[in-house]
Parts: sequence; C-alpha cells; structure tokens
Amino acid sequence: MNKKSLITIIIILAIILLSIIVLTRSHPETEKELTECIGENSILYIQLGCHACKAQEDLFGENYQYLNVVDCFFEKEECLSKQIQATPTWIINGEKIIGVQSIDKLKSLTGC
Repeated sequence: MNKKSLITIIIILAIILLSIIVLTRSHPETEKELTECIGENSILYIQLGCHACKAQEDLFGENYQYLNVVDCFFEKEECLSKQIQATPTWIINGEKIIGVQSIDKLKSLTGC
C-alpha cells in the first residue's frame, strides 16, 4: 500500500467514526433518556382505575416515572379545561392523541 492509499483510508475511517458519534448523540441512548425526552415533549392524561392507562404505564415499566402525567381523578379541573374526554390521552405539540400509544409512535411524534 502506498502512502496516498493509507491516508485516504485513515480519512474515510475518521469520517465514519465522527458520523457515528454525531448521530448517536443526537438521539437518546437509553430507555430512560428516551422516556425523559418523551416526558419533556408531551403530557399524558390518565385516570385512576383506567385499564388502558395501566396498559400504557406497563409499556414504560420503571421509566414511567419520567413522563409528564396528569391524573384526571385528582386533577379534574385541569382535565376539564383541556377538554380531556377519554384516557389515556397524550397532548403532543398541541394535538390530542387518544388511546394507548406505542413507544415508537411516541418517539416519532415527539421527535425523540
């Protein structure tokens, strides 16, 4: 291998490595970070005793605590003012999304 070929290979490898670093840092790396990102970019309205709400909680597991959650059983006035008629309801970018949502869909909707 000549000197020019070696330099070209090193430059290509450096570009690939930098691309990987930039791409992986722009998106959450762990499930916790992803849930925190979703929580920062949405509000989840639930209600005590709601089976669908429990299913939504179960999708997040222990990371559920990082979501921005409002329980309409305890926060009736807030839910009435936001016209929440069914739970679970997500508000993302001012849009209501009703029902249990997959984490992938929430990731897409929130840009996380």
